[in-house]
Amino acid sequence: MRSVHALSLALVTLLLAACTTSGPAGGPAALTWWHNRTTEPMKSLWQQIADDYHRAHQDVSFTVEPIQNEQFQTKVPLALQSSTPPDLFQQWGGGQLASQIRSGKIAEIAQASLGEYGKGWQAGGKQYGLPYQMHAVGFWYRKDLFAQAGITGLPSTVDELNGAVAKLKAAGLVPIAIGGKDRWPDAFYWGYFAVRQCSADALKNAVAKTELADPCFTKAGENLKAFLDTRPFQDGFVGTPAQQGAGSSAGLLANGKAAMELQGDWEPDVMTALTEDKALDSKLGWFPFPAVPGGQGDPSALLGGGDGFSCTTRAAKACEGFLQHLVGEDVQKKLAATGSGLPVHPAAVASLKTQTHKTIAEHMAKASHVQFYFDTAFPTNVGQALDDAIANFFAGQGSPATIVQSVSQAAAGNK
Repeated sequence: MRSVHALSLALVTLLLAACTTSGPAGGPAALTWWHNRTTEPMKSLWQQIADDYHRAHQDVSFTVEPIQNEQFQTKVPLALQSSTPPDLFQQWGGGQLASQIRSGKIAEIAQASLGEYGKGWQAGGKQYGLPYQMHAVGFWYRKDLFAQAGITGLPSTVDELNGAVAKLKAAGLVPIAIGGKDRWPDAFYWGYFAVRQCSADALKNAVAKTELADPCFTKAGENLKAFLDTRPFQDGFVGTPAQQGAGSSAGLLANGKAAMELQGDWEPDVMTALTEDKALDSKLGWFPFPAVPGGQGDPSALLGGGDGFSCTTRAAKACEGFLQHLVGEDVQKKLAATGSGLPVHPAAVASLKTQTHKTIAEHMAKASHVQFYFDTAFPTNVGQALDDAIANFFAGQGSPATIVQSVSQAAAGNK
């Protein structure tokens, strides 16, 4: 949690090259699979999908290891330096993938015709992973708390968002929850202010050159500072985790202790495990990040990315065969029904869990541009430096200029 590209939910064909499921010596393959779904229903669904695949392909078995999302940033680089990396692991594409390829342990796989979706998992014109679902970030909100605060319309501009924050405060409510402890939720805010302030060309050039030279990125930081000055978050947000426990930002929204959270379309799936409220879905709404007056970005542009998997080289053919299975229609419909992401197979869109998720899919289809999360679009060390600088900024340290400088300084270390 990301190379810049426009995404479309237009019909695409899945032309996947057939491959055998053989192990390193042509025999049975026992795949170690690391994924990031540690809560239900996805934890059990992934296990079921592995079990079903094994029954249909007796020569392929799985050891499935759910790993907490934030741990991937350290565990995968260390694993790729070892002699026993996992055979199949969570992959967000972009610059992080390019960094990992240098280990020599990421397997090239057959190109899949997933339209624009698959491009984020390519490097040098070769495919090194496949996305099984795509994501868009936006504001999840509690309809009941908006009504309690007298908010009758959804914010379409930052000024209107600030007005909603003021009304929620006046009603004695926490306007917005954020998991500052994990850093990447902070980055969503800076990323969206950049997407709204900068043109699509400026965003693409920034990623291509690994720099934030355009003045629009400094302006984005200034806009973020003005928003932070409204104090929209819960007390102690710097120490709040994003997804772990009822006291996380997801838990605060799930249990009605905050009115909004800027998060990905997966968030209701996360919240289900953090509340006893079985009617949660009916209480949630969603709206895109508001427009910034004077910004050069198209208001329809989205910040997002996707979840995918890469294979390492030990049992690459068996792993690739399983990836093909994951992007097939049957599995895609099962994944869409969980509400954990937007399907990459067009036939699965109708299976999305809620009308809200279908609305997000419509926004994705109409987006003029989808900016991959900056911390993923950039090389790993650059993305981490950017996240650190943004998190420090949220904690009151640094300036809009230091955020910009963090990218150029980290990029210099790659040369």
